[in-house]
Amino acid sequence: WDFTEGKKMLKAVLAVATLCASVSAFAPAGVPLTAGLKHSAVSSASGRLATAAPMPRAARLTMPSMALKSVPHGGKLTGTLITDEKKKAELAKACDFEVQLNARQLCDVELIINGGLSPLTGFMDEKTYTNVVDNMRLPGSDLLFGLPIVYDTNDERIVPGKTILLKDGDRAIATFKVGDRYLPNKVNECAKCYGETTLEHPGVLMVAVERGQYYCGGELTGLNLPIREFPCKTPAEVRETLPEDVDVVAFQCRNPIHRAHYELFTRALDAPEVGEGGVVLVHPTCGPTQADDISGITRYKTYVVLSEETANPKIKWQYLPYSMHMAGPREAIQHMMIRKNFGCTHFIIGRDMAGSKSSITGEDFYGAYDAQDFAKKHGPELGMVPVPSLNLVYTEEKDYVTAEQAKEEGLKEKKLSGTAFRKMLRGGEDIPEWFAFKSVVKVLREEEMKK
Repeated sequence: WDFTEGKKMLKAVLAVATLCASVSAFAPAGVPLTAGLKHSAVSSASGRLATAAPMPRAARLTMPSMALKSVPHGGKLTGTLITDEKKKAELAKACDFEVQLNARQLCDVELIINGGLSPLTGFMDEKTYTNVVDNMRLPGSDLLFGLPIVYDTNDERIVPGKTILLKDGDRAIATFKVGDRYLPNKVNECAKCYGETTLEHPGVLMVAVERGQYYCGGELTGLNLPIREFPCKTPAEVRETLPEDVDVVAFQCRNPIHRAHYELFTRALDAPEVGEGGVVLVHPTCGPTQADDISGITRYKTYVVLSEETANPKIKWQYLPYSMHMAGPREAIQHMMIRKNFGCTHFIIGRDMAGSKSSITGEDFYGAYDAQDFAKKHGPELGMVPVPSLNLVYTEEKDYVTAEQAKEEGLKEKKLSGTAFRKMLRGGEDIPEWFAFKSVVKVLREEEMKK
């Protein structure tokens, strides 16, 4: 009996059980469930993704030759936070009732009220939701928008005309003036946004099982930002920390940063797309992600010690309260748009960015370069410059080089899989410094011992 294989078998059985139990949740009354529950190949997943509808020629944006601090998406930050304490109390008291936000909703609310999801000022109504799902555009303005932002619910009290106090524990976060309530076509949403309708995809599973049956749209007024263990500055605050006259290259991640990642984003400053004197904004997500990822708090702790260990003046560190969808190419557009609001001009697109694997077969849902190609196609219109990530490998002779260079020069590569790394971590074995930073390993070991 191989324990590792046994865990894999158990995981597969649970996944099948979840799929069978969840089909009815995925297709509410009136919405047919397609045959898409069968796992699809990478090529077909990529082909089904809805791309953006063509933008009217008169409204098409042009890329600046030397990007100054990025203009927010839509022209200005549209955060709705108010600061007057008396006004906050009056708005909260006038609400019809209060509800608690779950972790994903809290991230969405925070990014709406702080301006991170500009030009949104609230959750999407049915018209906006449908247009974003089908065309990747906001109606009226025709602005690109990667994924829909909605308030999901099963609560029968939440109907148009009601104003709700949204809370995180005892803390009032925002008021929500409900303007619309609708039954979404979740099958269409998943097919267009994720390129998949199988519950083996973690994003599809989230839409089908975690989200409520109904979506609601309406305006948000921000009362207070959540109190988190990791500090999340607003777009306006982050912009104040960035230089005005050089390129700002965003690096998105949802995992601890190891040596290869660090080499990747520091070398991005030498890319031909980036002007002289540029800086990197490392802006990892610390909100909910797929089930087997390391927790946001642990990830945050690794980023803090790494920033202290490296002390690189060219690297800025901030943290994003974002809920991952694992939507591949469409999510790459969402990340670029958000980082534009935070003041970035460039965005590093890694291999298989925001990608995911089948919970049963382990196969990738997207091709390694699908997100890069999608970002290159839509980046110019967004006013963001995609910077393709280098495919770096570690060699005994020359440290980190590109895979192409290693092959051409016949260099000896050294590899360590994620599975092997986690096994060594749990077993207390020494982790090679060419693979991981000592400070990061120390944090991960300490957190592992707490389990």
